Amino acid sequence: MTICSRRLFLLGSATTFAGAYLAACGSKPAAEIAATDVPIGSGVIVDGVIFTQPKEGEFKAYSQTCPHQQNLITEIEGMIATCPAHRTSYNLQDGSVIEGPGRDPLKAYEVTQDGSTVTTG
Repeated sequence: MTICSRRLFLLGSATTFAGAYLAACGSKPAAEIAATDVPIGSGVIVDGVIFTQPKEGEFKAYSQTCPHQQNLITEIEGMIATCPAHRTSYNLQDGSVIEGPGRDPLKAYEVTQDGSTVTTG
């Protein structure tokens, strides 16, 4: 039989709570890119985020993780991002599915532009 002291119990409880809190409430760290590095009418992948500029001065950002089976999207051509695992294609104007087995849209991130820098989070 193992005896658990009050101190050990409280320490273990606090550690468990902190881990659960961070897992549930934590968010993806902010990603950042120079506005000039995001091509107009296309997109670029930086730190797990797909940054797009559908038209000059309009920036959007989506998760690089494909919602179908959580593979990484690595192909961008114009305003279309394609997951190489099962060939699901997404419209980078709104994150919607164009074709493929995936049915859910890309997860969108809030984007802020501060001068010449575009940031998520």
